[in-house]
Amino acid sequence: MISQTEIFGDDFNIQQIESWFRDEAEAYADLGAKNLSSYKYKYHYLNKLYGYNTISKNNRLNHVLGFGSAYGNELLPILNQVDKITIIDPSDTFVGKNLLNGVTCNWIKPVPCGDLPFVNNTFDLITCFGVLHHIPNVTHVLSEFSRCIKPGGYIMIREPIVSMGDWRNKRAGLTVHERGIPLSGLYKSINTAQLEIIKINIFGFGPFLSLLSKLNINPYNSSILTHVDRFLSKIFKNGYIYHAGTLKERFRPCHAFVLMIKR
Repeated sequence: MISQTEIFGDDFNIQQIESWFRDEAEAYADLGAKNLSSYKYKYHYLNKLYGYNTISKNNRLNHVLGFGSAYGNELLPILNQVDKITIIDPSDTFVGKNLLNGVTCNWIKPVPCGDLPFVNNTFDLITCFGVLHHIPNVTHVLSEFSRCIKPGGYIMIREPIVSMGDWRNKRAGLTVHERGIPLSGLYKSINTAQLEIIKINIFGFGPFLSLLSKLNINPYNSSILTHVDRFLSKIFKNGYIYHAGTLKERFRPCHAFVLMIKR
């Protein structure tokens, strides 16, 4: 059973990291994201509510990094404020044509160890939505974010914070290694990376999301459903637990959206 306080994989050696990287590089694309015409981004309102609304509409973003941003859809709501975008993603599927709706965009493949090929203080904003739980060495990657963000720039991450089942067995709709990141382990990694949390929102009320999934409804592009989820998550936030063994323990929020700056 994975620890409820430590991030599994954070202490892996380079051989273990490289093996994990090979398994995950094309895994997300292979789950159904390879066809751009049928690809639908599911988190626009959620990202605005917990993240982008923090950025003043008068604030120009000279250079933005989308870490694991696939086609770059997560950045569409702020494109009118952005001059240049860099996307890091391991899959050949998502490589664009150097423009994202008219904004200069450069796609770069990551290296397994997580080092970023940028000088210090490069970016005004770094987004990392649903990516860290796919990689082993979370603390190192957060430390690289800290190194590359400009003073006063924002880092936004969004991650599952509960167990996602035993990956030794095939799990429908999940990649081979992805696992939820324990909330206490996430706090520890953020502190080690010398990042400061401006705001953290715990969301994703488990039973509500399960019901909507059965009805084939996506909540996070809907203002109403996102706010309902926010309300329910606040009510049950004290019930958070990484491993849910009983029905009662499943009545808890399952995700975190964290807004940070460099100390």
